[in-house]
Amino acid sequence: MPGENLTREEARERARLLTVDAYDVALDLRSAVGPGPEPRTFRSVTTVRFRCAEPGAGTFADLVAPSVTSVTLNGRELDTKAVFDGTRIALDGLAAENVLVVDAQCAYSRTGEGLHRFVDPEDGEVYLYTQYEPADARRVFANFEQPDLKAPFTFSVTAPADWTVLSNGEQDGEPEKTDVSSATWRFVPTAPISTYITAVVAGPYHVVRDHYSRTFADGTVQEIPLGALCRKGLARHFDADDIFTVTKQGLDFFHDHFDFPYPFGKYDQAFVPEYNIGAMENPGCVTFREEFVFRGKVTRTAYERRANVILHEMAHMWFGDLVTMEWWDDLWLKESFADFMGSFSQVEATRFDSAWITFANNRKSWAYRADQLPSTHPVTADIHDLEDAKLNFDGITYAKGASVLKQLVAYVGRDAFLEGARRYFKRHAYGNTRLEHLLEVLEETSGRDMAAWSRSWLQTAGVNSLTPLATYDSADRITELAILQEAPESHPELRPHRVAVGLYRRREASGALERYARAEVDVAGPRTVVEELAGAERPELILVNDEDLTYCKIRFDEGSLATLRERLGDLTDPLARALCWSALWNLTRDGLLPSRDYLELVRRFAGAETDIGVLQMVQSWATGALTHYAAPDSREAACRELAGSALSELRLAEPGSGHQLAWARFFAQLAGTEADLQLLRGLLEGTARIDGLEVDQELRWAFLGTLTARGVADEPAVAAELARDNTASGRRHQVRCLAARPSAEVKAEAWAAVVDSDALSNALAEATIAGWGQPDQRDLLAPFAPRYFEVIERVWRERSIEIAMAVVRGLFPSLQDSPETLAATDFWLATHADAPPALRRLVLEARDDLARALRAQECDVAAAR
Repeated sequence: MPGENLTREEARERARLLTVDAYDVALDLRSAVGPGPEPRTFRSVTTVRFRCAEPGAGTFADLVAPSVTSVTLNGRELDTKAVFDGTRIALDGLAAENVLVVDAQCAYSRTGEGLHRFVDPEDGEVYLYTQYEPADARRVFANFEQPDLKAPFTFSVTAPADWTVLSNGEQDGEPEKTDVSSATWRFVPTAPISTYITAVVAGPYHVVRDHYSRTFADGTVQEIPLGALCRKGLARHFDADDIFTVTKQGLDFFHDHFDFPYPFGKYDQAFVPEYNIGAMENPGCVTFREEFVFRGKVTRTAYERRANVILHEMAHMWFGDLVTMEWWDDLWLKESFADFMGSFSQVEATRFDSAWITFANNRKSWAYRADQLPSTHPVTADIHDLEDAKLNFDGITYAKGASVLKQLVAYVGRDAFLEGARRYFKRHAYGNTRLEHLLEVLEETSGRDMAAWSRSWLQTAGVNSLTPLATYDSADRITELAILQEAPESHPELRPHRVAVGLYRRREASGALERYARAEVDVAGPRTVVEELAGAERPELILVNDEDLTYCKIRFDEGSLATLRERLGDLTDPLARALCWSALWNLTRDGLLPSRDYLELVRRFAGAETDIGVLQMVQSWATGALTHYAAPDSREAACRELAGSALSELRLAEPGSGHQLAWARFFAQLAGTEADLQLLRGLLEGTARIDGLEVDQELRWAFLGTLTARGVADEPAVAAELARDNTASGRRHQVRCLAARPSAEVKAEAWAAVVDSDALSNALAEATIAGWGQPDQRDLLAPFAPRYFEVIERVWRERSIEIAMAVVRGLFPSLQDSPETLAATDFWLATHADAPPALRRLVLEARDDLARALRAQECDVAAAR
């Protein structure tokens, strides 16, 4: 893996020397099907036309491939053994204008990096797709792999004649027959784009077509062909109509607000198997993980999440594809904007008008966690190399950046923000940018000093806490309400915050807890007085950052916290309620609220939560509290109590509702008593029934996962279930269930499968890890804690970065939550100072999570005394 790295300095020097004019890439993918030697390879022939600012200078092209057949530079054939080292092709003696031709044998991927090859176990069909970000296009064709060397790309692909083949550009004519069973597809040249967003999708995909038309103010009409694809085995579940509905709503929204026509011709969206991430914004050929094709009943939250991802990727067509960051330092220029625009467009253009609640409760939770890790970084990060870049697709780059943009809209105004975006697109179309280019247009449109704002919000790390402090007179009216701002010692920056402060009290008639006063204020420094609220009647709850305008951790005064303990469910505003749930979770994570108190709040009030997305997030946090933050001696009892509450809510939930489904899944996670497990088995076998609960295939696997982990179901039961669902999804569930069984032998086999072998694909390795680490199997997993520290350097060295990251994160002994494990982690860090920085970062993050868990457990133990 280290030989595949690229530093920022190397990229800058290459960008100084080179201007790339065009790529022509020909891929022969016929080797993907039929018998053949393993590992399989495919032929890749790349022609690159480029200029050099210093004739006579040398540089290198990127290619990760098993072998190179020939390399020709300006008609001169180079010695492949001398110029190709497995990751780079040395190019010396460049002319002012150059033509490079590389004929290579590249490898199909089983890790989701490069050109991934998937064989469907259901029907034996082969499916291919590419995934490159940040730098895996070089696994498919020779190139200059950095975002600021943009060029037009012309692809041609030879593949089985009965396949569907797509790329970024529209198909150029009909496929040409190559032989009796294959054909060659040619695609029109793209606009200038970066290597990492080029794409090829090929296979016997199920395809649905639609069309979008847009008439502009000058009378011109833009026609955009639309496509949606999935595996044939998922076709019966594929709700393409809903996908197209959201797609058209998004295209309307972005055309209305960006004043720049969609720049990439067609718009295909392919839902592909064994995908490592949520989706990828390849222009004209967006790829998504196929889990967004729902095989069973899901809640509204799942549809909202899918719509958000569709719109997030669409926003990238402008933020990221049309205008691209110069280097990965400014990754946020695309990801933060897309994350913000995903929610913004959902609220204004789709049926998911509560998306800001989901953003506040879900996305920001991701950001708060990332921003308190030792690896936290400014939104504008310092990315030294590609390994750094890979790890910075995190909660800061996405969710904190989006939160900061939401704060920016409150700061400069919506109109100024959108006008800045429009100028940014027009000024830098098909080019590359840095932070200063965005600040420049925002200063123009807002008249604000963006440099000071940027220093506080984009160029410093850490999250501030805002706490209300109120004093009252004898008539129970506020004499002064101040907001106290704090920052951690490690990142002491106090930032300017535009916040709304809400005062809440009960209505006598209904008992509802509602807002009766509100003020907006600019918080600056350690103490800010909210003068507008002086004289208001004493509230029962003071909510700073009401309406979620800024990015901060909300704290409560004693009276407000006491109110929430008794009346959280009486809050009628769903966003205010979501903010309170989130704040209470942050208090729990910080060791300021005992885990038992948080779990009691869940038992008492989660059943009344009307927003299904908030409910599912609260349930997820409750699982985390049980697993990591509850006092070890009381963990089992706490789980029984919560399982009992979950079962009660399951029986009370409206039959057939999303809430019922959420409670069913939550109960299945917690079930541990003989009666609970008997109920799960009865639901699985059809001997028990809960009115309205449809136990479809996905829910069957969820129930079986618990039964196998508890030792109630065995390998024949899993095999029988796979026989019912002999699909790619069923295979993943089977692997997870088998690894979950409570046996030392099973754990050793699962460990070996992901640590000592690379036979598993990325999806099956992920499923194995998920099944292996069961929270109620701490004793079985204990022997692997020392082994973890013995193997991680080898894993990092030998495996692809995607798989290595999954192993290092997924097998860390977090369930051995003791000072001894913390000491072992510290010892490894102290004695491996020269380990790869990205590996050390992952271990440091896991260490921080473990230390946080131990502090929270101490808080919970103290509360029991």
